[in-house]
Formats: sequence, structure tokens, C-alpha cells
Amino acid sequence: MSSLKLSAKRFNPDVLKRAIVPITAGVLSVICLLLTMVSPWWLLGLAVTLPLVALGIYDWTQQRWTLTRNYPVAARIRWLFYDLRPYLRAYIVEGDLEGKPFSFDARNLVYARARGKPDTHPFGTEWDMTSDEYEWLCHSIAPAENPEKNPCVSIGGAQCQQPYSASIFNISAMSFGSLSANAVEALNKGARLGGFYHDTGEGGISPYHLKQGGDLVWEIGSGYFGCRDNKGNFDEDLFIEGATRNEVKMIEIKLSQGAKPGHGGLLPAAKVTEEIARIRKVPAGQDCLSPRGHSAFSTPVEMLDFAARIRHLSGGKPVGIKLCVGQIHEVLAIMKAMLKTGIYLDFIVVDGGEGGTAAAPLELSDYVGMPLTEGLIVVRNALVGTGLRDKVRLGASGKVYSGAGMARNLAIGADWCNAARAFMFSIGCIQAQRCHLDTCPTGVTTQDPGRQRGLVVDVQAERAARFHQQTLAALAHIVAAAGLTHPQDLQPYHLIRRFGTTDSRPFDRIYPFISENALLEGAEETPYAEWWHAADPDSFRPRIDLGIARANVPA
Repeated sequence: MSSLKLSAKRFNPDVLKRAIVPITAGVLSVICLLLTMVSPWWLLGLAVTLPLVALGIYDWTQQRWTLTRNYPVAARIRWLFYDLRPYLRAYIVEGDLEGKPFSFDARNLVYARARGKPDTHPFGTEWDMTSDEYEWLCHSIAPAENPEKNPCVSIGGAQCQQPYSASIFNISAMSFGSLSANAVEALNKGARLGGFYHDTGEGGISPYHLKQGGDLVWEIGSGYFGCRDNKGNFDEDLFIEGATRNEVKMIEIKLSQGAKPGHGGLLPAAKVTEEIARIRKVPAGQDCLSPRGHSAFSTPVEMLDFAARIRHLSGGKPVGIKLCVGQIHEVLAIMKAMLKTGIYLDFIVVDGGEGGTAAAPLELSDYVGMPLTEGLIVVRNALVGTGLRDKVRLGASGKVYSGAGMARNLAIGADWCNAARAFMFSIGCIQAQRCHLDTCPTGVTTQDPGRQRGLVVDVQAERAARFHQQTLAALAHIVAAAGLTHPQDLQPYHLIRRFGTTDSRPFDRIYPFISENALLEGAEETPYAEWWHAADPDSFRPRIDLGIARANVPA
């Protein structure tokens, strides 16, 4: 009697509720079996109910997932909606301005321009013009009649024998391997059709970069892919082989990138196919590691020596660096190294901490790396303050997708802009955010031939070129509205940002824009005094204790 009472006490009717799906399926299975005496067609019902019973038993007894163990079968519905959540949000829930990292309106603008459809918007702006995020560009009562339609910038100083005339809007670094072969081909052909350049990314120069004949910027990262020896060190002979190709117009040394600054990167062994291994000069079927830092140099002066070396090996083509700005004294150390050695970089590309196409640890994407605006201003001030601005061109890369975004970057110091994700949109990307899973639904970021077939190179190449053309046309309208003829005439005071509902300020009253030679003639009078004193051309480490130095300066 006591054992019966104990069993009754232990029985929890909540179990019946939590296991209602397999229990119901079991009851229906019995009913179907009984009804087969009336008609054998009821056996078809068992095809539905018995798998649910079996799944319920498995869920109840397995020990891997707590939720399905307590809610057999029913918990899997949560998994289904979890998988559908990004699509439900994108297509049903989110507003036109809410999507991340690019809003629905931003993506639609790129799609419209790429497809040659109207990119106009009716009934006024949807932006909250009283929001702290709102910015605008000052127009003129006397707009310009004939703004530059296809502006270019000449890159390459006196130490460069083959300067390059680049469009002010180009394709940012994306490697073959992270992008599919069809995507690389489409982008490169688009670059050829539109007269702009295509950055290879750090994965090396693939046959797909070369097939369509578009201009290339060869990015060399810490892994030296495509120009490395068996130990992963820089290989001069392999570099010469790639850098002297006619398609390669410039060489870019990647110090860091916005998506994962200071991290390097890893291409998992499963993705290192025979083809990718051959292009990157690494073993197939093994993890492909990009070290955190370069082995060819470890100081600012050594970096410039390396830049001069590869400029010579390339036949005098422009050589520059790409970085996401981190510690300010390191940027200033590079300036001091140029002054000390007389070796000048031809260009610097600033990548914003807003991230990019590369999959990265969430904490690095969210919390490490200076956003593009602040990073661009730091490098602009470093060049201007040391009198180097006329020798070194400045590019901006980070979430650029429109003429307005370009105007903003050019106004605060850039000579040109690069875009990665925007050009991905132009060739079909829908921001499914499955780039790292090899299951891209549009064939842009997958090595699966079955998925790549959806991306037709000739069609998407024309869209990439059309997007470039229409974006420059939009920029020309903005420049003309400001009363200017060339985008490089834009200045920080042309941009205004809202601060609350009753205050707004020009950019040159928000951020510091220092004058020519200010760091050389009086660094103490600039916001960079401690950083300047800490900068060492012979080391990326600070030569003073910044904690003590900054503690003694009033905020």
C-alpha cells in the first residue's frame, strides 16, 4: 500500500503535458491499427504517427539536449522557428530602416542601381531628423552645373615608377575561398566593364581574378598566401611572379581588418580544397592559418623597408597598407618612420571596425577596432600633422554603399572609397548571413558547385558595373548640390550632425582636424600630444608609459 502511495506521489501529471505530442501520436497509432479492420488505407496514418512516437522515445531518452529531453518532439518546433527567425525578421517583422548590418532600404538601393531600376523614393524621408544619428550635407544656393562624372585619383608618389589612376569607388578585399569562383569572376568582370579596381583579399591571386581582365590590387596578409615558402615566410620569387602581372596595379600590405583586427584568421581544413591550397601555396586538407602579425617585419621602419622592397620587386608599382586603427601611437609611429627613413607609402586604406565579409568572433566584431569615421580622422590628422598628406593617398573602407556615404568619407579626409558587402549585394547577396557555413543561397560565398550555378557571371558582372556607375552618378548630384565640381572639394564643415532636438554641429566642431605640420611644430597643442611622444619609429610599442602620461593631463 505504501509503495502505491509513493508511486502516486512521484507521478507528475505535468509529464503528460510535456510529452503530449508523442503520447497523442501513440494513441492515434493504436486507433489507426484498429481502423485497419475497416479499411487498409488507415495504415497510411501510421506513416505519420509512428515516426513521431519513435522520435519522442529518442528525445525522452537521449542525454545531449535538455529541452528535447523534457519536451520530446515539441521542443523541435522551437528549433524550426529558431532557424526561420532571420528570414521571418527580414521579410515580415523588421522595418525598412531597422535591418542589421544593412537595412532593407540600404539593400534595396543597391539592388535597384545594380538592376538599372529607379532608385528614387516617394513622399519624403523616413529618417527621424531629430535623432542623434541624423546627419546632413549642406547644399548651396548656387549649385554646380557640371560636376565630375567619373572622378579618379592618381596613386603613387615620386618613389613609384608605375602610378595608378584609380576610380574613387572600388571593390574592397574579399578572398577567393571566402567568395565563390563565380562571384570573384563576376566582380572582376564588373570592375573591367566599369573601370574600377578589384582587391583580391589576402587569399592570393586566383585564376578567377585573372580570367576577366579587370584591374587588381593584390592584398598580402600575414599568411603571405600566394607568395610564401613552405614555412609560411615571404617568398620573393613567387611574389615577383604575381606582382609583375599586367592585371596587378597596386600591392596592399594588410596589417589588420575591421571584422577581426589583431586576430589573423583561419580557413578550416574542410574548406582548403586542392584548388584553394594550390592558389594559397598551403597544404590541402589542413587548417589554413593567418598569423596575428607579419613575420617579414616587426617595427615601423622594418615595415617601410619591406614596402620599399616589394615596390622594387613589383617593378615600381604603388605599395600601401590597410589597417583598422587601434592604438593611435602606432599610426603616429608609422608617420615618424616615414620621416626618419625617407621611404614613403603610396597609400593607406583605413578599414572601419564596423566589420566586413569575413566571419569573426562576435566580441572582436562588436568591441575591437576603431569605427571608420574616427579611424579615418586619426590617419588624416597623422598625415596632415606630419606634412605627409601630399605624398600618401588615403582610402576608406567600411560599410560604404551609397553616394552619400562616399561624400561623407571624402569630406573628412579620404581620397577614395572601397566597398565589399555593397558589391556583394550588387551580384545577388541577400544578407542571409550564412557566409561561414558554405550554404550561401545565392552562390556568392560558397564553394558548393550546385549553389554557385545560380550566379551567372555575365549577368551579375553587368550589375556590379551598373551599381558602380549609378553610385558615382548619385555622388555627382550631391557634389553639385554643394556647389562643387569634384568630390575632393568636400570639407568637414559641409557635414552637420544632430545632437538632441535643439543642437547640431559641423564635423569640424565635433572632431579635431589639425593643421598642416601641427604635430611637427607643436604636438602639445593638439589632442595627440601623449600619443605623439609615445610613438617610436623603431617599435610599435610606446616609448613612454601612456598610463602615467595621460593621467597627468586634464580631461
